[in-house]
Amino acid sequence: MATFQYEAMNSVGQSTKGSVEAASSEEAITKIRGMGHFPTKIKEKSAAGKGGKARSGPAAARRPGARTVGKVPVKKLTQFTRQLSTLQDAGLPILRSLRILEDQQKPGMMRIAIRLLAEDVEAGLSISDAMSKHPKAFDHLFTNMVRAGELGGVLDIILQRLADFMEKSQALKRKIIGAMIYPSAVIFFAFLIVTGLLIFIVPKFKTIFSDMGQDLPAATEMLLGMSDWIMGSGWMFMIGFPFGVFVVIKLLGMSEGGSFFLDKTKLSIPLVGSIIGKSSIARFSRTLGTLLAAGVPILDALNITAETSGNHVYRRALLKVRESIREGESIAKPLRQAKVVDAMVVNMIDVGEETGELDKMLYKVADTYDEEVDVMVASMVSLLEPIMVITLGIIVGFFVVALFMPMVGMIDGVNQ
Repeated sequence: MATFQYEAMNSVGQSTKGSVEAASSEEAITKIRGMGHFPTKIKEKSAAGKGGKARSGPAAARRPGARTVGKVPVKKLTQFTRQLSTLQDAGLPILRSLRILEDQQKPGMMRIAIRLLAEDVEAGLSISDAMSKHPKAFDHLFTNMVRAGELGGVLDIILQRLADFMEKSQALKRKIIGAMIYPSAVIFFAFLIVTGLLIFIVPKFKTIFSDMGQDLPAATEMLLGMSDWIMGSGWMFMIGFPFGVFVVIKLLGMSEGGSFFLDKTKLSIPLVGSIIGKSSIARFSRTLGTLLAAGVPILDALNITAETSGNHVYRRALLKVRESIREGESIAKPLRQAKVVDAMVVNMIDVGEETGELDKMLYKVADTYDEEVDVMVASMVSLLEPIMVITLGIIVGFFVVALFMPMVGMIDGVNQ
């Protein structure tokens, strides 16, 4: 029997330390969980004294000069996660599974990441510890879910859930981006055409109008003024303005307050804000539900969900919920006070807490809001098409009227 020192989270999410006698780290984990704790770090006391490696735990300290990999494509990461889940479900050792997946990968960042994971696992690290050394490839959410799967002995199930979560998140993102491509392209090309008319066509009409020697209508004067402005210093403004907005947004995003202001502004945009808000609710609901189903303690789950929410308004609300839960409150009450979600979401979460099926209720919330986002995106696209047609018609009509009104006036004068 050996003595294992551990760090764990108790039933109320507080950190606790202690030691247990066990024949192996797996037996020690079982005993700790039997006390009602969720172990986060375990190491054999004798091994620790001799410089031995921890059997399991959080991110291992990086060795000086240790190599880390950058961001990997989400599609390849999802494929890797699902394949690793299948191999684990078949009963293959984790090291052999990683070697198999490394051989299947084409040369690239994903293959390098798998090779480094295999090397660390072969050196004695757990798979979650190995992943935590590469935060750009395996984020906080990914690493913590894998750790929960390791400690609970259900790594294959957790990896399967993680792959499903990543696929649904990417599908939602693709739908929103895909819906914006068409209107963005139309607006961009319309802008180029209008600019080209003001630079190359309108000046020719200006020469004709000056030879006529008569007073011009207000619309024509406005159009000629716009042409003069663009051909003067206006083109610098048109190039510099988008760049300036981009720089300001980047600078604001570097601070907590600025990021909160930007996200708050996005949520206040008609229709677009509703889509962003509902997609954020779907994202954090699915993330929190996935973490709770994996056995991650509620406080840790809320902290991870807040950090991966992608929106600082919801991040701040979730952190407030976390502090309220630490003080003994339920999730529903502080979430209702934050006023960032609909009453339906709060009530569903409240029911989930009462029935002990919070993770399943959060999945239902995510599915409901995913469907609403799909409907809203389709409605937005349908609404944008007639709006763009009307807007372009107004612009073209303005050009036609402004350019031909003086000519009509000249013809009337000749006829008289």
